[in-house]
Amino acid sequence: MAISAAKDNILKRIKQALGNPVPLPFPLSEGTGSVFHPATDALEVIFAEQFTGIQGKFAWCVDENDLERQVNQLITTKEWTKVYCSENKWNRQFSSLQLASCDVSITGCELLVARTGTIVMTTAQQGGRTVSVYAPVHICIAYTSQLVYDIKDALQSIKEKYAGNIPSLITFASGPSRTADIEKTLVTGVHGPKEVYLFLVDSATPCV
Repeated sequence: MAISAAKDNILKRIKQALGNPVPLPFPLSEGTGSVFHPATDALEVIFAEQFTGIQGKFAWCVDENDLERQVNQLITTKEWTKVYCSENKWNRQFSSLQLASCDVSITGCELLVARTGTIVMTTAQQGGRTVSVYAPVHICIAYTSQLVYDIKDALQSIKEKYAGNIPSLITFASGPSRTADIEKTLVTGVHGPKEVYLFLVDSATPCV
């Protein structure tokens, strides 16, 4: 009986408290505005700074000819011989070997989030998510027209692009795969690529 009376007393006090809520100490903190400042620089500059800050490797391409030259130069320098490309558009320039035996994979993307240096991919792309995480090295090719500032902008763009048929998986990849769960030691390439290269082409027409 004592326990029941104590429980009833607590519930009564909670009910009274809810009827007279205490004002929030920071009323403006519950607003709907973004907590992040708007972009103060070109999106490609912001993305490059953020992407390289999380161990990504960034390259600027003035056009697609420059893209082809730089990617082929990288492949030659690194002596990669097993290259898989998931995009038909680039198979002629690069390669189309089987994914299971490749050293590096080349993909496109849906969008780039400048504020976080994030590559956005979906299962609607050719090859799906597997291509970007299977190989030890991931090369992503993107265009300046695919840049957005924040994650909410990316989600809105995908919602509009795939109206009524949103892909089953949307991936936000920020730099190489890494973890520090074991003794707080940072290890890369745990559940995905150890290296991620982003080639950004100055063009208004994306290939995806």
